[in-house]
This record gives sequence, C-alpha cells and structure tokens, in this order.
Amino acid sequence: MAVRTHASYSLPFTLSESPFVTSRVPVCPHAGGVGLCELVQHLSMFDYVCVSGKLSVVEYASHLHEHFLNPVQVKNGYYQVPLNKQPDYSCSYIILKTDGEFEGHGFTFTVGRGNEIVCCAVKSLSKLVVGTKIKDIYKDFGMFWRQLTSDDQMRWIGPEKGVIHLATAAIVNALWDLWAKIEGKPLWKLLVDMDPQQLVSVIDFRYIKDVLTPEEAVELLQKMKKGKEERESHLLKEGYPAYTTSCGWLGYPDDKIRQLCREALAEGFTQFKAKVGSNLEDDKRRCQIIREQIGFNNVLMVDANQKWEVQEAIDWMKELAEYKPLWIEEPTSPDDIAGHALIGQNLRPLKIGIATGEQCQNRIMFKQFLQGKAMDFCQIDSCRLGGVNENLAVILMAAKFKIPVCPHAGGVGLCELVQHLSMFDYICVSGKLRVIEYVNHLHEHFLDPVQIRNGCYQVPLEPGYSSEMKASSLEEFEYPNGSEWQKLSADGTITS
Repeated sequence: MAVRTHASYSLPFTLSESPFVTSRVPVCPHAGGVGLCELVQHLSMFDYVCVSGKLSVVEYASHLHEHFLNPVQVKNGYYQVPLNKQPDYSCSYIILKTDGEFEGHGFTFTVGRGNEIVCCAVKSLSKLVVGTKIKDIYKDFGMFWRQLTSDDQMRWIGPEKGVIHLATAAIVNALWDLWAKIEGKPLWKLLVDMDPQQLVSVIDFRYIKDVLTPEEAVELLQKMKKGKEERESHLLKEGYPAYTTSCGWLGYPDDKIRQLCREALAEGFTQFKAKVGSNLEDDKRRCQIIREQIGFNNVLMVDANQKWEVQEAIDWMKELAEYKPLWIEEPTSPDDIAGHALIGQNLRPLKIGIATGEQCQNRIMFKQFLQGKAMDFCQIDSCRLGGVNENLAVILMAAKFKIPVCPHAGGVGLCELVQHLSMFDYICVSGKLRVIEYVNHLHEHFLDPVQIRNGCYQVPLEPGYSSEMKASSLEEFEYPNGSEWQKLSADGTITS
C-alpha cells in the first residue's frame, strides 16, 4: 500500500515497511472545527491504551462544544475521559420501619442498569419480612435467614446467588442496622459483645458443615477470647489498615499517577492497588511509575477485573513479577475455581498470591475456593453475599484455612459496611490486622461516613451499620423521581 505525503507523491515503501511505524511516530490528531475534538479524543485514548502505550497530544480549540450533548471536558491541560453522563454507581436501598422509634437502613450495590431488577426482587422478598415481630427475628436469626433464602419459588431464580441474593443482602443488612441501633452499638461492637454460641446461632451452616461445623466455630471463637480487650483497645487507638485504589485506575496520565501516589503517601497509605489487563506494556510502565514513587518497602497489588483466560493470566503476571505485586485480584472468571487454583500454583513460586471474592456468589463457592487452594486472600463483599450472617460464615471458614480476609470495598457504601466486618474479624476471629480496600468517593451521602487517618479506617462509634444515607441524598438521587434525575431528564441528558 503506497503512502502519500501532502506533496502528493508516492513514497517508495509499503505501510508495513514504513519508518513511521518502526520508529513509532506519535499520533497527534488535528481537531477544532465542528466536533472534531469530540471525535478524535476517542481515537487518541484508544491509541494510548491499546496501541502505542504512550500519551501524545491532541489539538484543542475552545469553540462550538456547547452544541454537543457530551462535549469535551478539558481540565489542567488534559482532555478528560468521556463517560456516559447517566449515573452508574447505584444501590437498591431499603428502609425497615417499625412501630417503635428505630428504623433499619440497608442496601445492596449495583453499577446501574439492572438496579431496578434488584428492587423488584426486594419487593418480592419483603412479603417474608413485613409484619414479622422483631423479637422473633433476632431470637433465631439463623433460622430467619434460612427462611428468607428458602422460599420454594424464589429459590428457583437463585438459589442463593444473583439478583435474588443481592436483594437478600439489602434486607439482611437493614435488619442488622436495626438490631445495632436498638442495642445502641455500632455493628462491629454488637458482634464483638456476643458470646460465641449466640454469634454462631445467626449463621446458616447448611452446605458447609463438611468444612466447618457450629461446634468448631464456637471453639474457634472461644480460643480467641484471650486478648480481645487488648485488640479492641488497639483498634480504637490506631484504626484498621487500608489500601488505596485511587492512584491505579486505567487511563490516568503518568504525571497524575505520580501525583496521586505522592498524595497517598503523605496521607499515610503504605499499600496501593493498580488496575491491569488491557495492555501489557502499559501495565509495565504504570507499575514501574508506582514503584518509583512508593518504593519496594510499601505494598503493591494488581487487579485484572476478570479480563484473562487462565493461561493468559499466568503469562501476563510472570511479566509483571519484577514489580513484586502481593496479589493478582480476579485474574479470570469469578466462578472458575479450578482456573484460580492453576493460576495460583504457577504464581505462588513468584510470591504472587491470588485474591478473589468480590463476585463470589455464596458461602458454598467460598468453601470450594478454600478447599481447592484457589485463593490466598479472601475478598468478602458486604452486599454480594447474603448480608452479615453469610459473611460471618465465610470469615470463620477463612480462619480455619488460615486465609486472610481482605474485603472488597468502594462502590456505594461498601467501605462503610465492610469496616465493621474486618474489625470484628480482628478482635474475635483472626486476631490479625489485614487490610481493607478504600476508594475516596460517595462517602458524603452517608450520615456516618468512613473516616481515614494515617492510612487507616477509624473505628465507627455511632449505633448501626453505618448504612444510613442522608435524606437529602435520597431526595436528590432516587430513580427516577429524584431532583437530580429530573434535571437530567429535563435537559435531555437522559431520555428514560
């Protein structure tokens, strides 16, 4: 294929032989005009992520953007990544009202479309909850949880997985918030103050007794009574370690990665996570930048968000081994237990562990991951499993297998919830401080948002599960009638 210059004569080489290709001439698009900026930004971003791995430059002219529904956004001399203006991060939020003074607030996290399906499932399950006496629920919470997950017809669209289990989580989380408020304690303290028999009674051991019986769970908790007060005191004084994902998102310019790493170090963070999996050379460059900023005395993790086939994950991570990541998170399908096990067998000699669990459907799946040596770090999710009860089962199983629990967080309110579970784990189960993911967004919508100091979660002290949102946020963002949604509809940003 001949290539022509602006002088309109043929150059004596084909495209495959072009020195422009072999010398990697940067692509710096022309823009301006009517909508050219809006279009070429996509091409340059594709080039950076998938082809060259290098940030070049895109022309910018500040005119006529006002005529586009999704105009370019330029900040600090950079095109901002164009995203769909329709909100993504969502939750199915419920309020349990009683005939007394207390309410229970709970939710489950989604990422937008499909949230309405979870809400429908919540309404269907609500028939099993509304009208029930509170004392009847809490006197045998384990049995109530089983009844909630065992409706003959509802189980057909599960069982204990998918949309119906997300809905279960919303209801169960609200019930725990209510119980903690009635007792006047934050959830972690409610759990810590239970005697082992009472705590174990809230767990449904169905399908997991082959690895953990109620008697074994009680014995484990009894053994960990020693030192409980000291661990609680330490937690109140020092907090619980967090790691930050904020510096490692795909698509950040190199200078922004450096800046965010420096800011996180100044805030006391010592553990950092980067997203990987789209472009190997890009991953290497970004990991190198992060290591240059944080050194090798601090911890780096990487997260592929299920991008790879099994062998691809092994090969890719061998290429990243020089950056000494503590773990690779979600390297392949979250349901592929054998695949995770094989990846682990190949990467553990390189001192790279396997972290997974944020999309693990239930305690039975976790049981098999643990049995199959398919995870080195157990990433429970407060809203993926069936609420606190099922998370307690997984925490106890992980302790038996000596696998650290390092919860997934971020999203809408996940940080607020999982901090309670990790603090209980430290005081009553493992006796060890692990690490909780932290992402700095959307906390402003909660009455009792997480507090981070010196890279650590500070212990929540308000009664409840830290799950209650501000009334103003509910008024503004409830779909589709909230005031913010009405504005988006009125200005044509959304049409339905």
